[in-house]
Amino acid sequence: MGRTPEPVGRPQTADPVRTSPRVRLVEQELVWRFSRSGGPGGQHVNTSDTRVSLSLDLATTRSLSAPERERALRRLAGHLVGTVYTVTVEDFRSQARNRDTARERLAVRLSLAAAPEPRARRATRPTRGSAERRLAAKKRRSQVKRMRGRGADD
Repeated sequence: MGRTPEPVGRPQTADPVRTSPRVRLVEQELVWRFSRSGGPGGQHVNTSDTRVSLSLDLATTRSLSAPERERALRRLAGHLVGTVYTVTVEDFRSQARNRDTARERLAVRLSLAAAPEPRARRATRPTRGSAERRLAAKKRRSQVKRMRGRGADD
């Protein structure tokens, strides 16, 4: 009854798959697991393994350079089991669509986690014109509010 999903063998393709601008996933490094998905679906859902789990060991992957790997390990630390990051998808009733979605999500999340830190903002002063416009607007607003209190019987 409670069948444990077995890891499926790795595909034989050696070409990296570009899935985002920053990350190229190497198929040999990906570990796919399939299991039965929950939710509605009638008889179909009881017989097919449509849930997809895609795992990647971040410590050994060639998809990331050393600095990118360190950033990804640090940023995804709360989502790792050891050094393995896993994405699980059961959005669709089709295993193929779930596989494509899992690959895309993994690539996007790795890309964001491996991205370099944004450059520090360099503090600048407001221009003279913007400061003058701001003060003029404040004076106008102050004048409008001051005029509200004066009625026709003053």
